[in-house]
Amino acid sequence: MANVVVVGAQWGDEGKGKIVDWLSERADIVVRFQGGHNAGHTLVIDGKTYKLHALPSGVVRGGKLSVIGNGVVLDPWHLIDEIKVVRDQGVDISSENLVIAENTPLILPIHGELDRAREDINKVAKIGTTGRGIGPAYEDKVGRRAVRVADLADRSTLEARIDRLLLHHNTLRRGMQLGEIDKSKLIADLLEIAPSILQYSAPVWKVLNEKRKAGSRILFEGAQGALLDIDFGTYPFVTSSNVIAGQAATGSGIGPSSIDFVLGIVKAYTTRVGEGPFPTELHDNDGQRLGERGHEFGTTTGRKRRCGWFDAVLVRQTCATSGVTGISLTKLDVLDGFEKLKICIGYDLNGKKLDYLPIAADQQARCKPIYEEIPGWSESTEGARSWADLPANAIKYVRRIEELIDCPVALLSTSPEREDTILVTDPFED
Repeated sequence: MANVVVVGAQWGDEGKGKIVDWLSERADIVVRFQGGHNAGHTLVIDGKTYKLHALPSGVVRGGKLSVIGNGVVLDPWHLIDEIKVVRDQGVDISSENLVIAENTPLILPIHGELDRAREDINKVAKIGTTGRGIGPAYEDKVGRRAVRVADLADRSTLEARIDRLLLHHNTLRRGMQLGEIDKSKLIADLLEIAPSILQYSAPVWKVLNEKRKAGSRILFEGAQGALLDIDFGTYPFVTSSNVIAGQAATGSGIGPSSIDFVLGIVKAYTTRVGEGPFPTELHDNDGQRLGERGHEFGTTTGRKRRCGWFDAVLVRQTCATSGVTGISLTKLDVLDGFEKLKICIGYDLNGKKLDYLPIAADQQARCKPIYEEIPGWSESTEGARSWADLPANAIKYVRRIEELIDCPVALLSTSPEREDTILVTDPFED
């Protein structure tokens, strides 16, 4: 029985939600292992749309255990609101099918305030944060002053954590001309919501290891994309956590030897939300066409996504850093009708050809794409469920991508609908 990690292999928004939902039918457990509610997954099931931010995608499927791992930072108020929304859509959620790691750090209101205040006063280079407090919450985790789920169970422990937290935050707030935090109100608010969160609390590392030994299939679900990884992304325009596949182990408490297959989700073109370098970005009619046909607006923020041609250099790089076994290529149908398509096969940096994206931000900004042009196709690929349904040039496009990224296609998605998927390799049976 294989355990599978799903990661985005670009800048996020690759269509992970649908693929995780598609794979969850084969899984017993679905685990979120990093990120916060700044990421969003859109699932379309039997004509009904679910927009998930903190909850694992498997929660909309009956008979699955959904897990929020310790690598996540969790806004407890948002989570309870999200659970209510999903329940109102007919999904049953209880402590029987949802567990939260007891060592998961919490996002507090002060984190969002700090996040937004920093972005507002930043006159140098805005990061493009969603302002939801994810970054400051991770800072407090690393700074050993975070409030974690388990702390909600004991008032004296909670008060000690808050004292340490406010010593840091009130100092920051005074320097930014923000009022100091009302300690009594913050503690009261946390104690009020504590029972709603603690009912899901569990030693997730223990639960997962016992389930693994019992033969359960575990699906690890990442948020965002590898190019937003705090170490290997386009720093500083990145998220505040590790996004690559290795984080599945540390973000859930299961050993890396328990991971059998890494599935990288890859869009058939490239998009990005927010600031930062984007070598293949298009500012012409082709870019506008990709955005309109792909409905490229962020699930969480509604921000319009920047669009560009497929960048094989970046995907080859992220497949290497995440140890991707196979990719799921999504949104192929968006390319229907293009007479010509371009694929980035390298970069020109001041006359020097590179086959990777350099780590230095100034060099990333100066990288110019080197393109290979291939014929497009006029036929529709939307809804295709077998290779025989695809135009010859669409197959050639997919095969060329495989060659350039040095990684095979395991799944091919041709619409937002769950069943419009061509299975090449079943990750759970590999």
